[in-house]
Order: sequence, then structure tokens, then C-alpha cells
Amino acid sequence: MLPLRGKILNSEGLPLSKVLTNAELKDLVTALGTGVGEGFSIARLRYGKIILLMDADADGKHISTLLLAFFFRHMPELIKQGRVYIAQPPLFRIDVGKEIYWARDEAHRDQIIKGLRANAKYEVSRFKGLGEMEARELGDTTMSVRNRILLKVEIDSLLETDRTFVDLLGKDPGQRQRFVLDRAAEVSLEEMDI
Repeated sequence: MLPLRGKILNSEGLPLSKVLTNAELKDLVTALGTGVGEGFSIARLRYGKIILLMDADADGKHISTLLLAFFFRHMPELIKQGRVYIAQPPLFRIDVGKEIYWARDEAHRDQIIKGLRANAKYEVSRFKGLGEMEARELGDTTMSVRNRILLKVEIDSLLETDRTFVDLLGKDPGQRQRFVLDRAAEVSLEEMDI
């Protein structure tokens, strides 16, 4: 495991020399062993899988996006070779008597509650972050090979992926604003992390 301290540098549009001045990204490159940029070699990768594990909230998703942008721009072979995954930690714990259910997001929480028997009394807890979970809970829900849910990072269209990173993380705030406004109608209030 390589813990990161908060949000990493937004590497979108930055030269590799500037990116590697960031301690977290430099440590990540060292830990992976592959080198970066023209010196990259997948043969030197020290791990079979690179699993991004962040809080299940909006900040965690932002950190995942920043890391994915770094991999896409400076170590794309990791993604092409199918080595990058995103762990799906629970955002909610639902206690029903002695039974415990874990939900990844609001929709999953609602699905679980809808599936309970009609008169079931339940209590829902929302995690603000991974640090709020007991070590055993995190191990059982997110670290255990038997129980964890991993999303494999795949690229369907290099052009669309490139455009999305530029829109979301690039230097032009107008592009971000257009991206958000163009998709605002697709998001319900329940999906917003406010």
C-alpha cells in the first residue's frame, strides 16, 4: 500500500519534469518500478494490479480522477495492459437486526432497503471516509479478495478520453463549465454529494 496525503497534483497539461516535482507522484512512480515517460517499461512493474482505493465520496472520486489522468498521460501502458483498477468501498452501512449490508452509493443503498421485508427496522450510517471504518470492516468489505469489488479501468475511445480529461482537468474553466452545464439535466438531486 502507498498512502497518499490528500489530493495529488493535477498533471493535465503539465510536462513530465513538472509532474515529477510532486512528491506523491514521484513516490508512486518509484513504488511501481516501471519508470515513466520514455523510460517506462511494463516489464519492470512490481505488481500485478494497481488498485486505487479512495473515499467513496466526491473528494475520493476527484483524487481517483487525478490519478487516472496521470496514468493516462504519463503511464498509459498500465491502462492498456489492464493493470489499473478502482476499488469500490462502501459509502453506507445498513444494520437490520444482526445483519449488516454495505452499499456503494445512494442507488445501491435504496436497492438494499427496497429489498428488505416490509416491517424490517433498519439503521443507515454514512461514512465520511475510509478512516471512519474500523480496520476489520475495511478489510472485509474492500480489501478481501472474496468480497471486494474492483472496476477495471478500460479506454473505449482514446479521443473521447483525451477530450474528457482536457474538459475536466484542463486550464480552461470555460470547458469545465460547459461540461457541467451540458450534463446537468442528467443528474438527479439524490445523486449530488451536497
